[in-house]
Amino acid sequence: MPGPAPRVVIIGHVEWVTHAQGHLPDRGHIADLHDPWFEPAGGGGVAAVAAARLGAHVTLLTALGDDITAAECRRVLEDRGVSVIATRASGPQTPVLTIIEPGGERTIMVVGARMQARASDLTDSDLLASADAVYYTGEDPDLLRVARQARHLVVSGRRIADVAAAGIVADVIVASANDPDEIPAALPAQLAPGAVVMTDGADGGSIEPHGATMRRYAPAVQAAPIVDSYGCGDSFAAGLTVGLARGLGLDDAVAVGAAAGGLCATWRGGLGPR
Repeated sequence: MPGPAPRVVIIGHVEWVTHAQGHLPDRGHIADLHDPWFEPAGGGGVAAVAAARLGAHVTLLTALGDDITAAECRRVLEDRGVSVIATRASGPQTPVLTIIEPGGERTIMVVGARMQARASDLTDSDLLASADAVYYTGEDPDLLRVARQARHLVVSGRRIADVAAAGIVADVIVASANDPDEIPAALPAQLAPGAVVMTDGADGGSIEPHGATMRRYAPAVQAAPIVDSYGCGDSFAAGLTVGLARGLGLDDAVAVGAAAGGLCATWRGGLGPR
């Protein structure tokens, strides 16, 4: 019989996202977009729902605004099985527009600052220490330092500066091979993670344990065509985190991540169908 659901904490932002199909306009021109789709997404929201879909008991640490879209973000995420612990922020939930081009490539435009949880707002001191695994895509080095108490800690490659500021060693940093802003090698040697996993879309990616030879991993077999690449990276990270929380080895956890990321590409938006 399967064991109890692993306890996973996701630390990250939620945005109110309008996904639309079309093309980016030339400078000074107008783009006519079509088929809009609205959802609460962002790195934290997408990863939390992806982890819950995999059967984990998921808590999302985030921040929510004071408008109707913030209330809708909470409602939808909780309806998807996510326990939401949110700092109350002033103003509307951060709006985002994504443009999905034919073939599934997405361009993301964030309007305003991301709303993030802070260590000073954490009221349950045991939440992170008792977690089987944490995925961090937040923006508070103090909170990242507390998250290091979890059995496994996975950090987004976009948060390398937080790792350096917190002075912690992550178990895994997961980054995109196609994003120049995600460069784990920029960390000092004493903060090198246990492993770096680099995703490379339909080509799979690479696993490089600290002090060991880099090896490739294969992409997941897709049963459906690619529709939309939005959220694939955070879904991958969520799957990897859940795999580690279950006690899988790194290669098997990466395979869970690859399947989750590949599945996300087969639907519109980040959260997926009910």
